[in-house]
Amino acid sequence: MSDDLIVFSKPYRTARELPNLEKVLSSGHVHGDGPFTKEASAHVSALVGGGITLLTTSCTHALDMASILSEIGPGDEVILPSFTFSSGATAIALRGARIVFADIDPLTGNTTAEIIEPLITERTKAISVVHYGGVGADIARIAELAASRGLLLIEDNAHGLGGSVDGRALGSFGDFATQSFHDTKNIQCGEGGALVVNSPQFAERAEIIREKGTNRARFLRGQVDKYTWVDVGSSYLPSELNAAVLASQLAEFAAIQARRFRVWDAYDANLREWAPSRGVSLMHIPVNSEHTAHMFYMLMPDHEEQGALLSHLRERDVVGTFHYGALDSNPAGLNHGHAPTPCVAARNFSERIVRLPLWAGMEDAQISRVIDAVTSYAGNDRISM
Repeated sequence: MSDDLIVFSKPYRTARELPNLEKVLSSGHVHGDGPFTKEASAHVSALVGGGITLLTTSCTHALDMASILSEIGPGDEVILPSFTFSSGATAIALRGARIVFADIDPLTGNTTAEIIEPLITERTKAISVVHYGGVGADIARIAELAASRGLLLIEDNAHGLGGSVDGRALGSFGDFATQSFHDTKNIQCGEGGALVVNSPQFAERAEIIREKGTNRARFLRGQVDKYTWVDVGSSYLPSELNAAVLASQLAEFAAIQARRFRVWDAYDANLREWAPSRGVSLMHIPVNSEHTAHMFYMLMPDHEEQGALLSHLRERDVVGTFHYGALDSNPAGLNHGHAPTPCVAARNFSERIVRLPLWAGMEDAQISRVIDAVTSYAGNDRISM
């Protein structure tokens, strides 16, 4: 690997990480639910509008918990956008329910209320919505639709911490919202996540499910004299070491976001003139949406040019990448779900997207190199040579 290689993503280091870890190791309380778990949970709760926040070992596990709490099971259907990571689909399939894949808005990569509504049947139990790239989906109208049909709403906010729609925080619309703190995310602790419970009637059971199906949390609060196995669950609680790193990251949330927006804004400003001349579309941010600078992507004219640009960047020691494939056409998607309406836009989006390097520690020279590498791409002229 070249020393000059500009990687796609790089975890950001914050000031309190090592001191926090030393505190945990010195305390003897290395397992979860210590002071850093409480600190990090409070930070997340504030960023998502005040919902009850339970840290988890991953966003995947938070999605699993949301499916259990929703009592999704055999015979049920859950509507999910085809353009998303497999974790959202797996959480449904593991409960024995059928996934109904929804197409997306080709401008944003998000699904909409208009796309979802015709997919609702008497078997529909829940709707799972993603804020792709940290850009808010049509979430207010989807929430109204879910409420009017008596459906639960799961908000996959893995990309959206700190974002908003119409001034309301992403992660505050669903009955449940899930967060990711994987090291590719804006805020990270290597591996981690959170379940945000916005409907209080689910809060106590969520604690139990996270603690392996026991009422241990009530025991620790002195509400019962011993804890027992009372429900299904698993080991979803992260260690205090993960929480210590996460608390340090969250303490610098504003600074991390400012650094990421510096990169995002530079790409946007410097590629606006180049993009239309090459038939390229840049990220679309609706006027009512505050995004999170989680990623910067472009949509190439076609699949051939997607591959050509990625190769062009690699030749210049810049790592760009594609993203998800449309899940409705994946092998597991065909086995565990169906798409009543072909997800044409999702497949098209997947075959055209190119994501550029974006991380909080990028230097001006690196940002300029990425921009120069992109703008030196000659499009179809290059392919025909």
